[in-house]
Parts: sequence; C-alpha cells; structure tokens
Amino acid sequence: MPGEMRIYFEGDKSLKAGFDVFFGEIKAQAKTAKWRVSVIATGGTPERDFAIAMRKHQTAWNILLRDSEGPLNQDRPQSQAGSIFWMVETMESWFHADKDALAQYYKSGFRKEALSANPKVEEIPKQDLIDGLKAATRDTKKGKYHKTKHAPVLLQSIEPSPVRRAAPNCDRLFKAVLDRLG
Repeated sequence: MPGEMRIYFEGDKSLKAGFDVFFGEIKAQAKTAKWRVSVIATGGTPERDFAIAMRKHQTAWNILLRDSEGPLNQDRPQSQAGSIFWMVETMESWFHADKDALAQYYKSGFRKEALSANPKVEEIPKQDLIDGLKAATRDTKKGKYHKTKHAPVLLQSIEPSPVRRAAPNCDRLFKAVLDRLG
C-alpha cells in the first residue's frame, strides 16, 4: 500500500539537499515501495513543526530528526509511535564518522588528527565536535568549518555506511525506515 513519509529535521533549510543525498537509500527504497518522501527543515522550531505535522498529515509517517545537544539519556523520548530519532549530540557527529569524506572536501590544509579519535561518535561532546572541525579545517582554502556554508555539501559527501556503524541512533533511524518500507 503506497504511503507518505515526512522527515522533519532540526536545522536550516540549506541542509535539505544534503539530507536528500544522505537519505538516498531510504528515498530509493521508498520509490520502489511507491511511498512519497519529503525532507523538511524545521529551523529553530522542531517540536512545534512536528506537532503541526502530526495534526495536518495524519495519514503520513511523520518523523522528527533532532540534535540531542548533549548525551542521550533515558529521560528523552526515544520514539513517539516510532517517529522521533536523534543525532547525538549534533549532526556534526556524523561528519566525524567519515573523516575521509571531510579530507576529500577540504583537501589541502585539512588536519584529520585534530578530530576526535573516538570511533563512537555519539560519545563525543558537542563542543569537542565543533572545536575539532574548526581546528581540522582552519588552514584549508574553504576556511574553518561553518555550519550553513559547509554542512550542506558535507552531508552530500559523507557515506551513510560508516556513519551507521559509528552512530547507533543513525542506524536505528535507517533500520526503522527501511524495515517499514519493506
């Protein structure tokens, strides 16, 4: 039975193209299953936008993808009908999971060793994620990491496989969605 999936992500609309590419496997499987998939920016109002979506698009599977902004603990909702997923602690943790893609994007002057060596990227504190990216990129021609300038292209560059291996919450999202799509 055809369906509709609406993935609301916390962040600027400039990130949409990046998420569209990053979720390429999901979008391909959805097309095969005859589901429509929309990826939607919530800016600074993710809870409000998600609540509106739950009322306005009741027949769709509305998904909210959020930054946890800190360690994920048991007090945080893990799902609302399987609809809330977390980027722990921020989306930038996903970039740390595919350092080769970062090196390819920034090229000369990129300092991979400035990034956290912790392979469990969801355990890297938010400030360390950002500080590491800025330190690793400060000597590149593209300049220090900047979320709205660099993240849209980086999201298109990183590979979901290493991110899923290093970020269990990202893997949880992919598995839930792909399982539901069949």
